[in-house]
Amino acid sequence: MKLALLPPLSSATRSLGLVVFVYAVLLFLLSSLRHGLFQSGALDLGYHDQILYLLSRGQPPIVSFWGYHFLGGHAEWIYYGLALIYRIYADVHWLLAIQAVSLAIALWPLLALCRQAGLTPYNGWTVGIAYLLYPLVFNINLFDFHPEVIAVPLIFAAALAARGRQPVGFAIAATLILGCRASLSLLLITMGLWLVIFERRRWYGAYAIAIGSVWFLVVTQVLIPTFKPDGYHALGHYGSLGSSLGEVMRNALLRPDLLVQQLLTLANLEYLVLLLVPLIWGLSWRHLAPLVAGSSILGLNLLSDSAGLKNIVFQYSLPILPFLLLAVIAAQAAGAGFLHRRRWIILWCLIAFAALARYPYFWGDYLSAVDTWSATHQAIAQIDDSNSVLTTHSIVPHLTHRVQIDYTTAAHRDGDLSQYAYVLLNLRHPAYGSSPELAQHLLGRLQTSPIFEQQFVQDDVYLFVQR
Repeated sequence: MKLALLPPLSSATRSLGLVVFVYAVLLFLLSSLRHGLFQSGALDLGYHDQILYLLSRGQPPIVSFWGYHFLGGHAEWIYYGLALIYRIYADVHWLLAIQAVSLAIALWPLLALCRQAGLTPYNGWTVGIAYLLYPLVFNINLFDFHPEVIAVPLIFAAALAARGRQPVGFAIAATLILGCRASLSLLLITMGLWLVIFERRRWYGAYAIAIGSVWFLVVTQVLIPTFKPDGYHALGHYGSLGSSLGEVMRNALLRPDLLVQQLLTLANLEYLVLLLVPLIWGLSWRHLAPLVAGSSILGLNLLSDSAGLKNIVFQYSLPILPFLLLAVIAAQAAGAGFLHRRRWIILWCLIAFAALARYPYFWGDYLSAVDTWSATHQAIAQIDDSNSVLTTHSIVPHLTHRVQIDYTTAAHRDGDLSQYAYVLLNLRHPAYGSSPELAQHLLGRLQTSPIFEQQFVQDDVYLFVQR
């Protein structure tokens, strides 16, 4: 009896698969190169890497340089599934690979949404190319790792399932989105409103609103008070609106004067320009309904005091991107937008990419620590796989597979160093949280300490071990 062969893939499917594969490999190689050049950091690559390592080893997932169980931060329960990969083989490059694949494979449901909206394959690929060249996609891939990247293809998949009336697929995608970050519960609420009001998908919208609301309450009223009882980590971004979650929410709802003061700023205007310019060619004010779904995240960023939330280098704007592209698709399907020829659209996207993507860092800032690269690797090789370590912020992600690791800050100036089995310093590049003066001060303490001995020194890289 002959086994039935799988039907051959169409040329369009093969082409899409090849583009996704090449793009994922490119993103992975670039982020791995950045990490290899000691440009990643404890925050955030080391943070997420230690969570997965501890989960995979059955240890309490308490990030040692943060001090709390990770569910007390952003409640990314999807890590319980990702930790299975670390059980097979624990390596930080898994995170970089997951990030690259997530960003690349989002092209698949995006093109399906284009077909669903009636765009020709030619026009659909134009939208796809605009996504691949959107500066935030490139930038976030280089900024360590953030689980929000996993939500990008899931958001596209959820929209595709809702429009295609596939309740099971929608329920799975929407539920998984919640596991990528606590704030995405708010995204699901506004996404649900968009589905009910504009897409006429009442069941889908109701489901999104329900699970988003329930998860928001669980995170804010149960998980964070349990695992981080000293307060909500994210509230630091909204100091102008209040010092507690209740006060921030009350002021956001009842104090229009504060809202206007927070919203009408030059920083917000610049942020909106940077967010919209790469796609402005395909947007139309008559077809902006999908932005209702992303309004919760956009609102959080605009109301924040933190410049980081208004920067397209960081992850905070990433959940908005799928709905910007849905707005582009709607405008293109209606023949709107001010550019229609593909050559001009791609040229516009290339100019935006050239102006806003961080690729110049590879022949600039990312080479800043190359003079101590060899010495740092030699020092790391002399540290065992289990004992506690104090080192610089940029070296931490290379050593996070242990229960206790910390990066040097002002708190260590006169703090207890005996809790660490190893102390690894780089005097030329003390990195985030430290300074050349602090690094020199710690070196002096260690050299005169009766409990530490110098094990390695080269190119201003020092390794000390407890006697």
